[in-house]
Amino acid sequence: MADIKLVLVSCCAPCSAGAIRQLSDNGIDGVSDFIVLFYNPNIFPESEYNKRLNEQIKYCEQCGVKYAVLDYDHDAWKNEMRGLETEPERGTRCTRCFEYRFRRAVKFARDNGYNAIASVLGVSRHKDQTQVDKAAQNVCGDIQYIPIKWDENLRVKINRESDFYRQNYCGCEFSIRKV
Repeated sequence: MADIKLVLVSCCAPCSAGAIRQLSDNGIDGVSDFIVLFYNPNIFPESEYNKRLNEQIKYCEQCGVKYAVLDYDHDAWKNEMRGLETEPERGTRCTRCFEYRFRRAVKFARDNGYNAIASVLGVSRHKDQTQVDKAAQNVCGDIQYIPIKWDENLRVKINRESDFYRQNYCGCEFSIRKV
């Protein structure tokens, strides 16, 4: 098997918990090292971003896994989404958002000696894993994208046993549900 050094792109602890546990406890064939990457400039408002970030850090530290947090530049992200504000969930805006975040994940991987990326960005019921996988494959280039099928039962079990902060929307202000 190849020596895969993996960057796991994560949006929040509830979505990433199963993948983190799967990687840290049982491993995945060929993965010799992994790090959880939290890069979510799409999350709005900043207080929501901080809640999700804090939960992610807490879970990574609880599991004893490495993590990295990249800059929160919501204005740059919003500029990238300009013109797509009214797109529906799972539409063109989401594809562009995934590609934007994966481009930064690829740079992180290259700069830090990782050669592969996987993601939990499609785990949420608000997203489409196929759309996430295609977005990653469009931008990963020489960094291998691994569309891993995560253990959904493990994720659900961990979430039931946890006290994770849970949100009711994807993250961006354009996805906030009107109540």
